[in-house]
Amino acid sequence: MILYFLFALPALLLGLFAQWKVKSAYSTYTQVTTVRRVTGAQVARQLLDSQGLQQVEVTETQGFLSDHYDPRGKVLRLSPEVYRGASVAAAGIAAHEMGHALQDAQGYQFLILRSAMVPAVQLGSWVGPLMFFAGLIMRMPGLAWIGLIFFGATTLFSLITLPVEFDATKRAKQLLTDQGVLVSNEMEGVNKVLDAAALTYVAGALQALSTLLYYAFLLVGRRD
Repeated sequence: MILYFLFALPALLLGLFAQWKVKSAYSTYTQVTTVRRVTGAQVARQLLDSQGLQQVEVTETQGFLSDHYDPRGKVLRLSPEVYRGASVAAAGIAAHEMGHALQDAQGYQFLILRSAMVPAVQLGSWVGPLMFFAGLIMRMPGLAWIGLIFFGATTLFSLITLPVEFDATKRAKQLLTDQGVLVSNEMEGVNKVLDAAALTYVAGALQALSTLLYYAFLLVGRRD
C-alpha cells in the first residue's frame, strides 16, 4: 500500500490542485456576464456556422459540466449552466466543445484515434486490473502481462486525450478572438477556465501512467 502511494501521490496531488483550479475559475467566471450577453448555445452556434458546420446540432443535456461533442451524432451537447448561461465561463466551455466539432470535421488524427480506442478502453479499464491481479494471485505471469497490456490501453487513451483537448482549447481561443465574440479582457477569464480544465486531463494522464508503472513494478519485481 505504501509503495502504491509513492507511485500515485504526485498524480493525486496534481489532481486535487486541478480540481481546485477548475472550481475556483468556474465559480468566478460563471458570475461574469459577457458584454454581448450571448449564451453558451449562441456562442457555439455562431462559431459552428462561421466554420460551415451548420449540420452540427447544439442541444441541452442534463448534468453539471457534462458538456461534450458527440462525433457519431454530430451533436454538441451543453449542460444547462453553459447552454443557457451568458457568462464568460459558459462562452469558453461552449467554444471548447465546438473545437472538438471542428476537429471532427477536419479529420484531426488524434481525435480519430481516440474515438477508435473507446471500445478497447471500456473493456481494458475494468478487465485489465482483474486479469492482472488474478495472474499475480494464481502465479500466472502470462495472464498478468495480458492484463497489464489491457490496462495499458487506458493509459495510452489518456495520453492521446491530451493533444485532443489542448488543440480544442487552442481552436476555441482563436475563434472567440477572430469572430469577435468576446472582448479582450473577457478572454482572460476564458484562458483561466480552459487552462484549469486542461490541467485535469494532465492529472488524469499522470494518474493512469503512474498506475501502469506500479503494476509493471509489481510484475517485474515479483519473485516466486
